[in-house]
Formats: sequence, structure tokens, C-alpha cells
Amino acid sequence: MPTHAQKVLRLARQRGVLRARELPALGIPRVTLTRLHRAGLLERVGRGLYRSLDADVSEHHTLAEASKRVPHGVVCLISALRFHGIGTQAPFEVWLAIDRRARKPKVDYPPLRIVRFAHMDRRHAIAVYLVDGVKVRVTSPARTVAECFRYRNKIGIDVAIEALRDYRSTRKGSTDELWKAAELLRVKAVMRPYLEAIS
Repeated sequence: MPTHAQKVLRLARQRGVLRARELPALGIPRVTLTRLHRAGLLERVGRGLYRSLDADVSEHHTLAEASKRVPHGVVCLISALRFHGIGTQAPFEVWLAIDRRARKPKVDYPPLRIVRFAHMDRRHAIAVYLVDGVKVRVTSPARTVAECFRYRNKIGIDVAIEALRDYRSTRKGSTDELWKAAELLRVKAVMRPYLEAIS
């Protein structure tokens, strides 16, 4: 029979990021994480978050950590642009959308930039990706670009225009997908002159 420590180390390798609150359901005391951390076998990456020292982490690992901390969140705007390889933005925070009625998460790490989406908005054009063993929900490339125009006062119109230009030149999606997202987010009129200018 594997010991609690062996089970935790195996889980940390499989899941990428392990939350302390997941262990009691598996019959493993939380103190096991603390002991493994003190022994130098696990890395503490945030309050209640641990990962294996030999974990092979990707460049999007902070998105996995944020998704573990805020499972109902959706990676959006600048972080979604980075994830999809659109534009040149490199955010130091994870841009995360939550429902407008949801309580703001208290997270010490990674740093978050919270955006509130209407309930209907949270269902359209969101894909689930596996990042370092963690399911991460991210807005689609088309929706991300449309969101940039919707939140242009938060991120800057120059970022939105760059995203639109790069979306078109790198063919991250179709114009139809972009127009559908723009229509649902009510930014068609705002986007139209910029799209016509680069066509």
C-alpha cells in the first residue's frame, strides 16, 4: 500500500497543481502537504497550492494555478491573447472573468485581474484546454478580440487594434466567427471601421 506521502507526490505529478482542500476527500490529511514541503519534495506556489519539484511546467502555468484557485473563472482579454499567441502583450497578472454576481476571489498568488461577465456571456465561445494537467477555460480567439473592443477603456484601444490586426494576419479564426462574437458582445459598430481599414 502506498503511503499518504507517495499518493500525494503521485497526484502532484499527475495534476500539475494540487490543492490542499482536495486531499480530505481522498482520505489524505492536509498535513501531508506541509511535511512534504518542509522535506523539500513539494513546492508551495501559493496559499493551499503545491506542485511537484520535477513538474514539467509550460509557459502558461500561471493560468493553471489561477484556474485551480478560481475554478469558475475564464481566462480572458490580455491573458487569452497571450495564450492564443495574438499580439505582443505579456501580462504580469492573469486576466480572469467571473460572473457579475460572484464573490471576488481572495487569491494571494498568482496576481489576478478580475473582469465581470454577464451570465449569458460566460457560455459563448469558451474552450477548455489542459494546461499542466489542469482544465483551463479560455475565451476563443474571436471572442477574445471582440472582448478587447468591449473593454477597450480597460486595456486600451491600441491593444484591441493590434489584436484585431494579428488575428487577421495569423488566421487565428474566421471573419464570420469574429462578427458573431462582435454581434453577441454588441461591439460590431465599434469594430467595423478598424476591420475595414485593415482589410
